[in-house]
Amino acid sequence: KELDLYACLRPCKYYPGVRSRYDNVDIVVVRENMEDLYAGIEFEEGLPETAKLIEFISDLSGKAIREDSGISIKPISVTGTKRIVGFAFDYARKYGRKKVTAVHKANIMKFSDGLFLATAREVAEQYPDIEFEDRIVDNCCMQLVSRPEEYDVLVLPNLYGDIISDLCAGLIGGLGVAPGGNIGDDIAVFEATHGSAPKYRGMNKVNPMAMMFSGVLMLRHLNEDDAADRLENALADVISEGKAVTYDMKPNRDDPSAVGTSQVADAVIAKLQA
Repeated sequence: KELDLYACLRPCKYYPGVRSRYDNVDIVVVRENMEDLYAGIEFEEGLPETAKLIEFISDLSGKAIREDSGISIKPISVTGTKRIVGFAFDYARKYGRKKVTAVHKANIMKFSDGLFLATAREVAEQYPDIEFEDRIVDNCCMQLVSRPEEYDVLVLPNLYGDIISDLCAGLIGGLGVAPGGNIGDDIAVFEATHGSAPKYRGMNKVNPMAMMFSGVLMLRHLNEDDAADRLENALADVISEGKAVTYDMKPNRDDPSAVGTSQVADAVIAKLQA
């Protein structure tokens, strides 16, 4: 938040050789990073200020809230929505994507998700060359696992984006091949979607490909497209061969032919040098 990295970019693309039930997935998830229920505005159950807030909300809305409740605030702004939806459309235009889908629960949360959807529709009018549609989040989840090939770029509020990006990672073989980037107007930070795994420290076991694919994203962000293509192609070749891959990318996770983190890196370097 201090760096105002408002766009979380999580491409989910299938590469031949990955252990997956799907071979036709190429989805980019664009998640709003600053607002929604992840804004961090929470009030703990049992505290005096929480009791005051519950009383205030109950009086203002005319709807009772149990006294033993914790409260989380879900802010969705026009400003935040305009820039994340604009980011999604700009990304689609830059990389030749054909469609942007806004994902929401506006049928229930009419003044937060409803605002997100209405604002997204306004922004979409500025991009007549790109198709726009919207989906209710639960319906979108069902369709993603039944016909993922119908989706291209998804733009979502924070919470839904977190959940659906992991769902999409599951469509392409798991978090081990799922890259991520957190992008603002002036600063960008790239990292694997899965975050850190301290319990595997020093074991030479975890799949480094998500970090490497995050490097591909970083190179494209820096307009180093040739370098990005070389690294992506090297990774795709290693995956396709299926030899120098970690346990999570083998048909059986106990496969004795699985290699370690450093061996995957060596194989990718060899492809780059070939």
